[in-house]
Order: sequence, then structure tokens, then C-alpha cells
Amino acid sequence: MEKRAGRERAMEENGKESVRNDRKENDLKETTGNNGEEEETRRLIYRGWKVMPFIIGNETFEKLGTIGTLSNLLIYLTTVFNMKSITAATIITVFNGTANLGTLFGAYLCDSYFGRYKTLGFSTVASFLVSGLLAIQLTAAISKLHPPHCAKESSTCIGPTAGQMAFLLAGFILMIVGAGGIRPCNLAFGADQFNPETESGKRGVNSFFNWYFFTYTFAQMISLTLIVYVQSNVSWPIGLGIPAILMLISCLVYYMGTKLYVKVKATGSPMTSVAQVMVVAFKKRKLKPADQPWLSLFNYIPPKSINSKLSYTDQFRFLNKAAIMTDQDQVKPDGSPADPWKLCSFAASGRGEMLAEGDSSLWLIPQLSLSGIAEAFGSIGQVEFYYKQFPENMRSIGGSLFYCGVAASSYLSSLLITVVHQTTNGAATGNWLSEDLNKGRLDYFYYMIAALGVLNMGYFLLCARWYKYKGGNDDALLELYGREKPI
Repeated sequence: MEKRAGRERAMEENGKESVRNDRKENDLKETTGNNGEEEETRRLIYRGWKVMPFIIGNETFEKLGTIGTLSNLLIYLTTVFNMKSITAATIITVFNGTANLGTLFGAYLCDSYFGRYKTLGFSTVASFLVSGLLAIQLTAAISKLHPPHCAKESSTCIGPTAGQMAFLLAGFILMIVGAGGIRPCNLAFGADQFNPETESGKRGVNSFFNWYFFTYTFAQMISLTLIVYVQSNVSWPIGLGIPAILMLISCLVYYMGTKLYVKVKATGSPMTSVAQVMVVAFKKRKLKPADQPWLSLFNYIPPKSINSKLSYTDQFRFLNKAAIMTDQDQVKPDGSPADPWKLCSFAASGRGEMLAEGDSSLWLIPQLSLSGIAEAFGSIGQVEFYYKQFPENMRSIGGSLFYCGVAASSYLSSLLITVVHQTTNGAATGNWLSEDLNKGRLDYFYYMIAALGVLNMGYFLLCARWYKYKGGNDDALLELYGREKPI
């Protein structure tokens, strides 16, 4: 009992010290080493909006280059590479899915080893040098890298050779490498430039999210109009060369702000702590928590941790068992667990929980406008939600979840198109996705999409009702007084 009381007093002292640290604003420090010499610490200087021209400029030109290359790929593959429309659509959706899914791997490397600055720099240069100049553009500029032009009066067209397809797919793969590093890190890197402990910094982060998606929409508008026009009506080599030049500008703008950026260092794999929580919770699955678990669970946060405190919730309570202290658990003098595979902090368990023919095209304006508005609001809210609700050392992974969702939708879209095309082929209603869309039944296909949208809405409402938000920094101040139940 005395040993347990001593541990509880040590936990209380650690909690008090953590609260005092939370009350200090602008005291975040960064540790740097110099050729093996003694480490030096220097105060972080948050320049906020002063560095936004570099970050938003980099983002704008990067999106102009990327979207400018990808937006017209379906036409490029069907006219230059002489592919069937279904084959080209399948390749594009698989590419989009893989590019978005690759953000999860890129985010893991970013948060665990390299940090956002290095990951963004490497990925931006890779996207320019590889995908911009040496792959996709070359397939258009060099005649040997694409099949001969198919005349309109010709009944048969020569498809791409194995070598031509290999070069094209290599370009796609290298673009996936660039996208995997850029997409999950650029938004979190921009938000890192604002002080999260001040009101002006919090407002700056919210405004940055809005400007981020404004520039994204602007890049889409320019790419889908001017660049697509050049590609379709002037020249494919020129039309694909423009995005390459824009990617070069993106690289230059990014590195111009190097000396001004706040560069948050990687703190090791956050997924390791998640695995530890799962293992320890399973080992202690037979233990019963106390009547007031928020007061007794082990809760250690390292002094230099960038993570904010998490409030206790009744969700996934089985994971909280990883933070139950037993007589066999040992704690180091600094308050950290001696063996994190036997005892986990409540903060770590919290990270585990977090885881038609003749119609005018003008008829499409209302639904496309609504779709654009919905995407704008939904994308901003979703990315901001991931950024604020994920632990601070997992924000790149949180940002990658947005693209993982897009990846899943791309894969499902590819599967759905293939299944519908094959299933309805020879049906009495005709093929819904015929090569000649005027002979297909796109109305049936979009009725099915609408039904899936209704199901998705219902699922969202269930999740929204069930979800409990992560507490803000004020939760730490309530820890000592027991007015709420945060840890």
C-alpha cells in the first residue's frame, strides 16, 4: 500500500509539473546537434503569416503542376496511347488510389524519421525531376515512347508496346512517390508555423486551412481550363511541359523560405506506442479498473512532448487497461515507465483510441456546383478535424487519412466501374457503361451512386453522434481540481 501511495504521489507531482508547463506560452524549445558537439537549444520563432507566401506559393504551383499533368490523362491515354476508354479509366483510378494510399507510408516516414521539412523538400524535387521532366512529358515529346498516331478513318489502331507501357507506368510510380510525401505533410507543415499556445496562432491555423483549399481550388480552375486547352488544342509536349515548369517554380519557392520555417523534428515512430498499448491492454485484459479510472490510471507525458493532454472517455475502455498500474510495474525516477511493453501512459492509450442525348451541358451546372460546394466545405472540415483531433506527433498521419479515404474511393470506383460494365454487358437494359456513352444507361449508374450517397450520409450521422471530441489545452488545468474527468 505504501508503495502504491508513493507512486500515486509521484503521479500527482508529475501532473502538477505538466500543468505548469502547459501554462507557459512561447516556451517551446528545439534541440539541435552540431557534428557530435554538445547539443544547443534555441527558442522557436513562430513567424506565422510571414512564411505563408512560401508555403502557399509552393502548394499552389505544386498543385498547378500535378493537376495540370493528371487532369487530362484520360484523353491522353485514349488519343496518344490508343487505349480503350475503360482500360484508361481503370489505370487512372488505380493510379489515383495508389497515390492517395501512398500518403500513409509517406506520413509514417515523415512523423517517425525525417520530419516534414525534409520529406516535403525531397518529394517536391522528386515530383519535378522525375514525373515532371523525365517521364510523363517525355512520353509525349519522344515519338518512340508512344504508339503511332491513329487516323480517324482507320478501323484498327496500334496499341502501346510493353516497353512504352513500362516507361509510362514508371512515370506513374514515381509520381506516387512524390505525392506520398507532399500530400500528408504540406498542410501540417504550414500549420506548424503558427504558435498553438496563442489566440493569434489558433486563428492563423484556421485561416490557413481556408487559404490552403482556396489555392487548391484556384489551381484546379487554372489546370482544368488553360492547361487542358493547351494540351488538347495546341500540343501535348507543350501542355505537359507547362506543369513541369510550374513544378520547378514550386521547388524554388519552397526552398526560398528555408531559414524562416519552424522545423518540427521527428520523434520516433508513433505507431510503436500504439502497438505497445494493444499488447499491454491484452496482457491486462482481466484487470478491473478503479471506480474513478481518470484519477488512478498511469499518465506520464515526457517534458519535451509536443502532444496535448487527452480527456478520459468511456469509449474503448479496454485500451485504458494498458495504463492500470500493478505491483509488478516499475517507474523510473523521471516518472516514465521502466518497460513500456508492460505499462503504458494514458496518453499513449489515448493515441490507440484515436486510431442524356441532345441535352445542353448547362444542365450539369446545378449538380456540379453543389458537388463543388460540398467538396469545399467537406474537405476543409475533414482535414481540419484530422489535424486537431489527432495527437500532435501524428498529424502527418492524420493528414494522410484524408487521402487514404480518397484512395479507398478510387479503388472502389475502379472496382465498381469494372463490375457494372461486366455485369450489365448483354443485359436487357443494355450496358450501363458502354463504349458509346450515348448508347449506355448512365442514368441507372448515377441512381446507384445516389443510393450509395444516402447510405454514406446515414453512416456519417451515426459516427457524428457517437464521436467524442479530444479536449483542448484547458483540460490540463482541470486535472488538479477534479471539476471534469481529464487525465
